Amino acid sequence: MKKIVLKLSIACVKCKRCVMKAVANVEGLVEVTVDAEKGLLTLIGDVDPVIAVRKLRKIKKVVTIDSVGPYKKEEPKPPEPKPKPPEPKEPEPCKPLPLCCNTCRPIAIGFLTYDEPAFCTIL
Repeated sequence: MKKIVLKLSIACVKCKRCVMKAVANVEGLVEVTVDAEKGLLTLIGDVDPVIAVRKLRKIKKVVTIDSVGPYKKEEPKPPEPKPKPPEPKEPEPCKPLPLCCNTCRPIAIGFLTYDEPAFCTIL
């Protein structure tokens, strides 16, 4: 089993969904993890990194291979005796990703000239 870390830009929820959909059907994939804030995609399994990059480039993502190495499953350590917990603090709210970024949103640009109007001016 290998652990492959790919670096790409994930700017919105739609980008994340497209990335997950593109790599989901790669043969030999066991686990996929996406970190949108850091722009990292982690693939675990017997996956060829070139095939994964090719699938992501088909959906027009700029991808670089950050690292490829053996996957070491972290073994849980025995629990240590916990001291008295401090007072609970209010957690900071997570910043949600926008629903659609500028690269995903189609933009229509048009212009209107006032010299030659395209509508009837009789009325």
